[in-house]
Amino acid sequence: MNKFGNSTLFSAIHDYLKIYLPKQRKLSPNTIRSYREALELLVDFVKKQRSIPLQDVTFEMLTAEMILAYLDYLEDERRCSVATRNNRLAAIRAFLQYASDRDVTIVVVRNELKKVPVKKPDKAEVIGYMSMAAITAIVARTDVATLKGFRDRFFMILMYDTGARLQEMIDIKLCDLRISKTSTATLHGKGGKTRSVPLMEKTVQHLQKYLTLFHPEPYNRNDNLFYTIIRGQKSPISASCIRLFLKQYGEAARGYCLEVPENVHPHLWRHSRAMHLYQQGMDLSLISEWLGHANIETTKVYAHADTEHKRKAIAAATQPGNPLYEKLNAARFTVTDEDTLKRLTGLR
Repeated sequence: MNKFGNSTLFSAIHDYLKIYLPKQRKLSPNTIRSYREALELLVDFVKKQRSIPLQDVTFEMLTAEMILAYLDYLEDERRCSVATRNNRLAAIRAFLQYASDRDVTIVVVRNELKKVPVKKPDKAEVIGYMSMAAITAIVARTDVATLKGFRDRFFMILMYDTGARLQEMIDIKLCDLRISKTSTATLHGKGGKTRSVPLMEKTVQHLQKYLTLFHPEPYNRNDNLFYTIIRGQKSPISASCIRLFLKQYGEAARGYCLEVPENVHPHLWRHSRAMHLYQQGMDLSLISEWLGHANIETTKVYAHADTEHKRKAIAAATQPGNPLYEKLNAARFTVTDEDTLKRLTGLR
């Protein structure tokens, strides 16, 4: 295998995906999967462009021109969004930063990547969120006379109140909850980061009843708050189970409220909570902390979405003949089998 300095591309990929990200950075499996996909697609693209075996792909082939061609390929052929394109670029930059920190000869490759700009979207992203009427209609579809119905209702209430990600909800343990005059829940977010969010009084009332039904004394404080029982054994509730019951309640609620969107998914609750906080006057910096965003730029999408919502409302209320109408548009891995190489280096 060709080498660049004293380090091979695939040995660096292996250490990055198998050691650095999970053990040193302690990133979540989902985040690591995103990095893995970006790097796998990249080496496959270079292999095809250069008409060489996968194991012959080297650092020095990662020129600015090659990376730009790769990013264009993601957009043009794989139909990826601009956001996905930029995420792939960020993943490659992070990997090359890691590699150059460990081998100074790779600095030249990292510097090549500085020539590749982040692409601005043609139009700002508009997120989806639910009105309070839609949320109320969905929650009302639960049958609290049954244990499952009560669990599902409380799950939705807590997910909305905390603005938690799906995995954060699944990971909540009893020890993460503090019931007092200022009740809070500790959420375990991306990259091993934790944050404490306040719980509203009505949410605490639902929580106390839920604990009585699902975690009677004595209980283990390390138990998951939400669980299912399979063959007599408690297991953390699964993401697929949550997605399924949210979808089912959403479909049932649509017959009672036209504001319920066609696809009710877990992240929609997080978006809805953030949007409602913004509309009620909470500062974006506080919303950013509430949601656990690493960069406030991520949070600004709610400000744009609210502005776009108002613009559409104005447009709908303005007759086409109105003169104002037209103004509203705004060396360790020397192998030849490619599948084996990917598995050894962590790309599979």
